[in-house]
Amino acid sequence: MGKKDKNKKKGKGAEKTAMKTDKKLANRQKKLITKLGEDDIETIVAKYESKETKSSNLTESVCSPPSARVNFSICAHPDKEVFIYGGEFFDGQKTVVYGQFFCYNVIKNEWKELKSSICPAPRSGHQMISVSTDGGQIWLFGGEFASPSQLQFYHFKDMWVYRIGKKQWEKINAANGPSARSGHRMVITKKTIFVFGGFHDNNSSYRYFNDLYAFSLENYTWSKVDIVGTGPAPRSGCCMVANTDGKILIWGGYSKSSVKKEIDRGVTHADMFSLTIDKNDSKSFKWSSIKPGGKKPPPRSGMSVAVAANGKIYTFGGVMDTEEDEEDVCGLFSNEVHTLDPTKHTWRKLDLSVKKTQRKQDIEMTEDKPIDHTTIVSEDGVFTMSIGGSSKCVSDRKNDIELIDLPGPSPRMNSGIVVCKGNLYIYGGLYESGSRQYTLSDFYSLDLHKLDRWKILIANSVTEWLGSDSEESSSDDDDDENSDDDDSDSSEKDSSDMDTE
Repeated sequence: MGKKDKNKKKGKGAEKTAMKTDKKLANRQKKLITKLGEDDIETIVAKYESKETKSSNLTESVCSPPSARVNFSICAHPDKEVFIYGGEFFDGQKTVVYGQFFCYNVIKNEWKELKSSICPAPRSGHQMISVSTDGGQIWLFGGEFASPSQLQFYHFKDMWVYRIGKKQWEKINAANGPSARSGHRMVITKKTIFVFGGFHDNNSSYRYFNDLYAFSLENYTWSKVDIVGTGPAPRSGCCMVANTDGKILIWGGYSKSSVKKEIDRGVTHADMFSLTIDKNDSKSFKWSSIKPGGKKPPPRSGMSVAVAANGKIYTFGGVMDTEEDEEDVCGLFSNEVHTLDPTKHTWRKLDLSVKKTQRKQDIEMTEDKPIDHTTIVSEDGVFTMSIGGSSKCVSDRKNDIELIDLPGPSPRMNSGIVVCKGNLYIYGGLYESGSRQYTLSDFYSLDLHKLDRWKILIANSVTEWLGSDSEESSSDDDDDENSDDDDSDSSEKDSSDMDTE
């Protein structure tokens, strides 16, 4: 996950040397892009742009469920629908970024694809939230588009609204908003949308943000929020929720820091902060550090979060990096569900439970299939996905209840989770095994009133990994590509040495 940073050289003339190095890298990348026959990223994105800002020809049709994807956005209309937009898929050789817009009817168990000639461009790493205003609205901001080779990235800073009642997309042109970014987080409270954090990465340099912007749903204007107190460090992929009282909670997330020359190491944040509005001044905000209690989940990045109608917060999955050596890390993925009391700031791990009579039926149905089981999703023996837990049961004699681990979503990061009509829904996400990435397409629901079992709405279908199992081949390709520049590198190196004397 680390990226090279050529701007760390110290000494006289270091800045000039770095500029020359960046120029060489850019030229090499440009040659490789040309060799691959890939259009410039600006040209690719321009194909999806339109001078019109409002759609009028949206169509909807019943369709198959979405294909495997990660880094999409998901939200729910309170009545009966779940919406999914965008996302990406990588098979080891090529990246596909989606611009599909899906609607899932939780009552009919039916998927529809909504199409329009004017809509947000394909993207991933964006954010989407819903409000009940005017028959329901969905607001979408930011994200990124990656070229098939992943050598080029384009970050968005556009704001869109989908009006559910009118079935119409509209691009909102408002000045003074956040810079282009992805991996940010977005919530709504008191008729205001708040956007926090994120990152911008152009494959040669990167930057993480911890700024906060507010968008008014009353006059459609952006403003940067000035905050008192020490808040979260720059990060992306954090958890961000808004309480009914207007308080905003932020915790976790991910950023990168330099380990040594040309090597970066990911940092998983575990701190929690609250953002409160001054009762006497609605334009004044304050950061406060929070130390939550209860059984806290271990520090994880890529954790997904959703808020129920009663204000209770649910989190799922994520990955925790464990060091193998100074340069390499191994990801420990989770499929745990935790709840957070937003008022008391108390964590609790969610355990499923069933009555003994139901447990007996479960045993009879699965007597030839042990509860603690795994499903092999690759026949080469490299990758094993666990979709079950321990077969141990904890009996509650008073209530005749047993706590068990029934098969449910497998460990993953960056899945989409949402609460709709009292059910927690989980779709897609990503699992890594070594250098392999497995993008998921399964779909589950959990009744939050019963908390007895996961319901499999869509079983996962595994796609073939087409990439190599190590980075050696790609490094060899880079060496071959760079060999043509040996002479120019030597001459520029001589010049660089002169600059730093």
